[in-house]
Amino acid sequence: MNSETGRMEPLRTWLFAPGNHARKVEKVFTVGADAVVLDLEDAVALEQKAATRATVVAALKAEGNRASRGYVRVNAIDTEFCHGDLEAVIGPWLDGILLPKVESASQLQTIDWLMAQLERKRGMAVGGLDILPIIETGRGVAAINDIARSRTRVRRLSFGAGDFTNDMGMLWTPDEGELMHARSAIALASRAAGLEPPIDTVFIDLQDSEHLQKSARTALALGYRGKLCIHPAQIDAVNAIFTPSAEEVAKARKYVDAFAAAEAEGSASIQVDGYFVDYPIFEKAQRTLALMAAIEAKQD
Repeated sequence: MNSETGRMEPLRTWLFAPGNHARKVEKVFTVGADAVVLDLEDAVALEQKAATRATVVAALKAEGNRASRGYVRVNAIDTEFCHGDLEAVIGPWLDGILLPKVESASQLQTIDWLMAQLERKRGMAVGGLDILPIIETGRGVAAINDIARSRTRVRRLSFGAGDFTNDMGMLWTPDEGELMHARSAIALASRAAGLEPPIDTVFIDLQDSEHLQKSARTALALGYRGKLCIHPAQIDAVNAIFTPSAEEVAKARKYVDAFAAAEAEGSASIQVDGYFVDYPIFEKAQRTLALMAAIEAKQD
């Protein structure tokens, strides 16, 4: 939900594409992801990082009427590349950046300030570009409440299990039970700080569709409303899980209509098909309908 406008925006799938692979960058905006992330970080070798910036900007400019939002994952703030990345990619062709390995509120405040100077310099609305922090270290999870309350332009957080499990020396299993604490902490901190629902980690086994779907369902159950993806083949499955089913929409409509009628008669708790419906259930049903309306509007 956009906190300023009250409009819900479907951002179910965030598809990464290596910025230095021209063929992949050319096609990535056409595969059905809600947001595309052109990568300057992990997918690009050190000696190619600087040269890849121009390729990424050219791709974003070429997709001016894109159906997917266009983001760039820059390099981490403590690298020699981060400042140059921002200098190169900030412009009206961009929707926002992904900032990896965020470990403190002060890092976000620094990046927010720098982006504001670049926006002002280029005649853009200050604060108009998004920052999606990736929480992917033990220090980041430990500082999650401060990060969520950084008082910056950040609208939502995301989780990166690959670097997190590496940093923690954890075994990343297909069932992902070891990720429960970090996922829950990020979701709780997001809600407590009034942010939009977070975006879940990538799933790296491209041949394991069963656990990809389980991973997405677990994230959905914890309050996440989207997932980072690393291959176009993951898009349909993840979009489907973060899209209300026809049954869910019909049930939500029935709850909303019945509760509204009851409320008009002075009742705030009713039963619908044997299910207890009060204000929390009513509000949840309203969110389901709003999300579905936003998805349908995007498809149209």
